[in-house]
Amino acid sequence: MRHAVAAPTRTPPLARPGRPAVVIQALSELTGPTRGRVTLPLRLMWGPDRVFDLADPDQLLWMYENVLRESVRSDDLRRYLNGRLLRRVWPALNLPRAVRSAWERRHPTLVATAPSTPRPPSRSARAATPDRRAA
Repeated sequence: MRHAVAAPTRTPPLARPGRPAVVIQALSELTGPTRGRVTLPLRLMWGPDRVFDLADPDQLLWMYENVLRESVRSDDLRRYLNGRLLRRVWPALNLPRAVRSAWERRHPTLVATAPSTPRPPSRSARAATPDRRAA
């Protein structure tokens, strides 16, 4: 008996169930801040801690992850992300597979910057890990 194979359908990659991943046309359009404190609107960050200090690497990554995952319009991407900074932090971002692949398909330069190394642990995880050098 032969099994029918469904023809592949072209569905947009999803950032979350029911929400397509939004990808900007050109990284140069991303002219968001590179320093200072940024307050995300509730539509991008639902929690009470919506202010991010871009000088803190962990907060920077957390903000970029939320904006990439939660944006439903390209204006949010342009306002809160910076193209050069996105290229720099891309390998360390923890993103849904569909979001990462949608961005990398549109912007192959992101793939070129992404070494196959895992994301470094957060400061809180590093603080909870004993220092092996002290032993």
